[in-house]
Amino acid sequence: MTTVTKPNFDNILHLIQELAINQKEDRLHLQETDRLLKEQSQETDRLLKEQSQATDRLLKEQSQAIGENIKETERLLKEQSAATDRKIKEVSTQVGHLTNRLGEFVEEMVRPAVLKLFRKRGVQVNQVLRNLIAYDAQGEKLSEVDLLAINTDIAIVVECKMQLTIDHVNDHMDRLTQFKHNFAQYANQTIFGAIASIVLPDDVARYAYRQGLFVLAQSGDAVIIRNDDKFRPKHW
Repeated sequence: MTTVTKPNFDNILHLIQELAINQKEDRLHLQETDRLLKEQSQETDRLLKEQSQATDRLLKEQSQAIGENIKETERLLKEQSAATDRKIKEVSTQVGHLTNRLGEFVEEMVRPAVLKLFRKRGVQVNQVLRNLIAYDAQGEKLSEVDLLAINTDIAIVVECKMQLTIDHVNDHMDRLTQFKHNFAQYANQTIFGAIASIVLPDDVARYAYRQGLFVLAQSGDAVIIRNDDKFRPKHW
């Protein structure tokens, strides 16, 4: 039979003391845990702050670098654009000079044949003028004529092109419409129009024919008038 020891005052006091000690140790453990958590939280905040500052600094540096790159790119593009514009202008000038030279070549080829060709057509012109320019009162150019075959009653305005287009024909029709206004010295003469070209597509030749223009073109080493006997020239 087991004997149960009845608690006495000393035993109870001892238990209370142990409980107090355990509670004190628990409080110390809790305080230590709180301290560690607080330190850990502070360390975490510090690390996050440092990381945030480092990130901000890096972003700022990258932003500055990107801004500098953009400025450099804009500068290079501006320089490239200026160089391209300059090159285009140079090429345009060269093309303009070449076009003028080619036009002069056509004029030189056509001019000696003009009188003979039109006389064969019964148009008794007796003089060929070259490069007539009309200016307004302010000195601005109004119109320019490549060749003008004339007599006392008639003037034939000849436009010379290396390669003729329909736009060239339309421009020449406008030139003929304004001719007597721009060149008043020929206001009393009957005006006819002609085009002359080395490279003359058939559709352009037909278009000029239908507009009432004489069509001069190269045939071998010679220049001919391609209009047939049915042709009736328009006059102004």
